[in-house]
Amino acid sequence: MHAEGMLPVRALLCSLQHMKEAGCIHENDEILSEMLPNERIKSIEYFVDGTEDNDDNEAEDEEEDGVACDVNEVNGVKLKPWLDPRALANALQSWSPNEVSELENVKFVWTTRLVCKVLRNFKSPVAAWNFFCWVACRPGFTHDVYTVQRMMTLLARHGHVQLVNQLMDKIRQEGLKLPFSTIKLIIDFCGISKDPDSALKIFHHDRTLCGSISKFKLMVLYSSLLRTLTKCSRSSDALEVLDEMILNGICPDIQTFSGLMDHFAKQGDIKNVQKIFGMVRQSGIEPDAYMFKVLIHGYCKCERAALAWRVFEDMKNSNLLPDYATKELLVKSLWKEGRRREAAVVEESCEEINDSLPLALCGHIWTVSSANLSQVYNVYASSFMLSCDPTSNGEG
Repeated sequence: MHAEGMLPVRALLCSLQHMKEAGCIHENDEILSEMLPNERIKSIEYFVDGTEDNDDNEAEDEEEDGVACDVNEVNGVKLKPWLDPRALANALQSWSPNEVSELENVKFVWTTRLVCKVLRNFKSPVAAWNFFCWVACRPGFTHDVYTVQRMMTLLARHGHVQLVNQLMDKIRQEGLKLPFSTIKLIIDFCGISKDPDSALKIFHHDRTLCGSISKFKLMVLYSSLLRTLTKCSRSSDALEVLDEMILNGICPDIQTFSGLMDHFAKQGDIKNVQKIFGMVRQSGIEPDAYMFKVLIHGYCKCERAALAWRVFEDMKNSNLLPDYATKELLVKSLWKEGRRREAAVVEESCEEINDSLPLALCGHIWTVSSANLSQVYNVYASSFMLSCDPTSNGEG
């Protein structure tokens, strides 16, 4: 949790508190100590609505966002009986002098968890940045990796990469380590804000802030960078990064290959589609049904039905089936290019099992492979089968 920049949930906080009281957590244990409730707050209770007609969603929202404290006097400061971070952030959107003055007068005890929750609910990155700078000057509060990463992802989402770079430099000076997930998110957000140069800079120069990165995590970062570059139409840079990735001994996963082929197919660049598919073969990865689908759709959109036909034959040889929409698209494209014999073969191949063709193939370019989804499906499907089996619990 510490490595990923995650704050503990309430149940874990209670367990940590009991561990500290039992003497299992020592003062020199920095990782566990910083997760404990702030010592300036002597007693914390959470607000519970007394009404009985609240639905489950409201209860979950309250558990996530509603923070409440007993009215206790801590170092001469009275805490408010409850505090809603979402309402507080909404009240500070304009960040006017009057709002700031009121905020200073209430004398909240600022903690890492509270600051993170308030930052998360800001809609304006400018107001969030003003609050971030303001709270840094509050007595007893110091920004840590949790609050910094929250601010960085918010800024990156809205394209304020210059401020992100300032925080990166600050983290480097302080000797802090950023969670791997934060670097990945920032690279992904650079794609949304169409800033590929910043994504390249962060990947090559700032990923060291994560410390040592496993081979798998490096592959995930490469995949995020490739996705950002393709979103920004930087095809040549994407190919260079792909070559660099292969030379460094990092093999892309199947969904990254599928994403790249989909991108170049939409650009009409059949040569690079075939080049990347050749890399798939050389790497020893077995194409799944979803990758074949991406290829068939790409070739058909480029009016290269002959190539799509070859992919269909490879798919049959691998004992895989297209979904219904892919089969229809292939037949239509073959007919359009005058390849009636091949179109008839596709129809005949799927005619006997036409009712068994899936409506859609599992998978998603860049993120989830069909194997991942099948594995999750099998886990839950087996659970449902056990729960529905009348012999599993001895009931008829």
